Amino acid sequence: MNNNDAVRLTIEGAIATVLLNRPEAMNAFNQDVWTGLQQVTQSLRESPDVNVVILTGAGDRAFSAGMDLKMIASGGGTGVGAGLRGGFDSLNSLKAILTAFEELAVPVIAVINGHCLGAAMELSLCCDIRLASDNATFGLPEIQLGAIPDLGSTQRLPRVVGLGIAKELIYTGRRIDAAEALRVGLVDHVYPREQLMGEATKLAEEIAKLNPRLVQGAKRATNLTTSTPLDIGLRMETDICLSSGSGAGFGDGARQFVKKE
Repeated sequence: MNNNDAVRLTIEGAIATVLLNRPEAMNAFNQDVWTGLQQVTQSLRESPDVNVVILTGAGDRAFSAGMDLKMIASGGGTGVGAGLRGGFDSLNSLKAILTAFEELAVPVIAVINGHCLGAAMELSLCCDIRLASDNATFGLPEIQLGAIPDLGSTQRLPRVVGLGIAKELIYTGRRIDAAEALRVGLVDHVYPREQLMGEATKLAEEIAKLNPRLVQGAKRATNLTTSTPLDIGLRMETDICLSSGSGAGFGDGARQFVKKE
């Protein structure tokens, strides 16, 4: 478990919840948040009983407003990587923190309860499934602030919403609401704010009760689609299925299904 209050990790049975916990600052990313994110992924890697992760923000205003602009405006930079050689290493260290969520063996569900901007949107793109409240907003405002979105969204966003929409959002820094995010495929479901966590929990429970080896194997296989040519991906899918024990219980599953008919 991490002991950083800015990012809280709780585990109940097979479901872990990661909470961005700076509601007074709309859960903006400061040094404590970055450190906390790094700590919780390490804790999750060391928690073999966890089958699903829910990632959300404290309070009812924001999943996260992204980078803490007050910290940056005061000359504090990102608050991370001060001992590194330069910008290249610093950026890569931040990207590695976000990518660690993408690389977790288990599915990660982003529960986006309000504003999801900048680095926070880039974090959400590292999650397997994105659920949003009907009052959520999304945007990559970096270009309006003098920067290019540099924590993975130029690569991940086109894979999620398509190249044209991704370029429009990146080039303009424009914000979109939950309905538009659903229309372009940035999120998978939108719920009334008061129902969001309940729906997320139901989805997590549905996944958690299934064979974790198969779910994790399915995650490894589907993640190949963003980086692997089809012919190679198909061969790797076979290897992953066999190594995950896929098909071993298929006969029993089929018999149970037939009994229900």
